[in-house]
Amino acid sequence: MTAENSPPAARSRIPRRPSVTHRPSEADGPPHPSVRRASAASEDAVHSVAAALKPRMRGWLHAGVFPLALAGGVVLITVARSAAAVAACSVYALSACLLFGTSALYHRVAWGPRGESVLRRLDHANIFLIIAGSYTPLAVLLLPAGEQRILLVLVWGGAVAGIAFRVFWLGAPRRLYTLCYIALGWAAVFYLPGFAHAGGTTVAVLVVVGGLLYTAGATVYGLKRPDPWPRWFGFHEVFHLLTIAAFTAHYTAIFLGAT
Repeated sequence: MTAENSPPAARSRIPRRPSVTHRPSEADGPPHPSVRRASAASEDAVHSVAAALKPRMRGWLHAGVFPLALAGGVVLITVARSAAAVAACSVYALSACLLFGTSALYHRVAWGPRGESVLRRLDHANIFLIIAGSYTPLAVLLLPAGEQRILLVLVWGGAVAGIAFRVFWLGAPRRLYTLCYIALGWAAVFYLPGFAHAGGTTVAVLVVVGGLLYTAGATVYGLKRPDPWPRWFGFHEVFHLLTIAAFTAHYTAIFLGAT
C-alpha cells in the first residue's frame, strides 16, 4: 500500500519532509537599499564608539608640532648653502609637515569609515617618508657623492616598498610593519662615521639619539605599552611624544650639518 492510497490515519503518521527555506545568495542580486543603509549605520556606530574611547589628547601633540615643523623647515631652507642642500632640506621639511599634519587630521577629526581608511594609509605611509626624508639632507650635506647616491637609493627604495606594503595591506600585523619601520630607520647606521667626519661628533650622536627615540616609540606602538592614562594620555600619545623628541634630535643634527 502506498502513501497515496493509505487511509487518512495512516497518512497522518507518515513523516513529512521539512520545508526548505530560501536563503538569499549572491546570485539573487545586490541587497536591498534598506539593508545597505542598516549596514552603513552599524559601521558608523562602531566608529563613533571607537572615537569616543580615544584618549582626549589623541592627535593634539602632532597638531601642535605641525606649525613648528613648518617654521623649522623654512629656517633650514633659508640657511642651506647650495641648491642641492635647499632641495634636500625642502624634501625633509615636506615629509615632516606631511607626517605631523596628516596625523593631526587623522586623529582629531571623525572622518567615517572610508575617510579613516584613506587617512590611515596616508598616516602610516608618512612614517616611511619621514625616515627617507630625514636621511636625505644628512646624505646630501655630509657624504661624498658616491656614498650619498647609495644611501639615497637604499632609503628611498625602502620607503617606496614600505608605502606600497602599508597601502595595499592595511590589515597587516602591527608588529610586522613596526619592525619594517625600525629596519628602515637603522639602514644608515653604517654611514655614521661619515656623518661624524663631515659634521662632527655631535651630529652623529644626535642621529643615534633620534634613532633610539624613534625605536622606543615604535616599540611602544607595537606593544601598546605603557598605557599610562587611557582616557587622556594613552600608549599612542607616548608614541607620538617619542616621535616628536626623535624629530627634534634629527632636526638639530640637520641644522648643524647645514650651517
